[in-house]
Amino acid sequence: MDIATIGGLLVGIGAILISFLLEGGSLASIFKGPAVMIVVFGTLGAGMITTSLKNVLAIPTYLRIALSGKQPDHLYTINKVVKLAERARREGVLGLEKHLNTVEAGFFRKALALLIDGTEVTELRRILETEIAYLEERHKRGIELFKKLGGFAPTMGIIGTVLGLIHTLANTADTSKMAAGIASAFIATLWGICSANLFFLPVGDKLRHRHLDEVANLELVLEGVVSIQSGENPRMIRSKLQAYIDPERRTSEFP
Repeated sequence: MDIATIGGLLVGIGAILISFLLEGGSLASIFKGPAVMIVVFGTLGAGMITTSLKNVLAIPTYLRIALSGKQPDHLYTINKVVKLAERARREGVLGLEKHLNTVEAGFFRKALALLIDGTEVTELRRILETEIAYLEERHKRGIELFKKLGGFAPTMGIIGTVLGLIHTLANTADTSKMAAGIASAFIATLWGICSANLFFLPVGDKLRHRHLDEVANLELVLEGVVSIQSGENPRMIRSKLQAYIDPERRTSEFP
């Protein structure tokens, strides 16, 4: 699990709930079924209109990716590429075929297989760049979906509040009870704003962060494999690929 994501949710939600309790509020007063229903299902319904059902059904997968603590290890990828470059220098590109099973990542394995098959450098780069481009499009769907949900949720909260006010003003003859009804109506707005700013929008940004991290790792593989195909020196390949990692790691790992 990603500590930053879980910790951020706990801190954000906890801050709101604790401050509400310190003001003398009751948790039971903010967990209103109608308000939650309007915000949650209204937001999902609006989101379904903007995208496909398949993309909506993939929300659990997007959440799993956002909450997962697993991230590409750029340093591992660099070292793997350099080792393959050294072997290619000693044994030739065809000699890499026996090392193909040591590569687990699908994109890396495909790139290495194309290299072994003798794919020309320009064509090799074109194929791998196309693969990355389509991956970016797939990731973009999830990122955009959560950003749209983050935009719809506050509006759904306002709709819930308006409905609550209409019901309160139309059915409450006792002015002493009217204040409580109006306060209750604003619970929907609270849910809409909180769900957007503590869940939908942050998850969308987390997915974008995961996307950028993965694409950077794929570009490492692309540049590394193309460099091997071009016959570049392994040391030069390592120096080139270091540009993709933080300077602190370069100096500590590559003195």
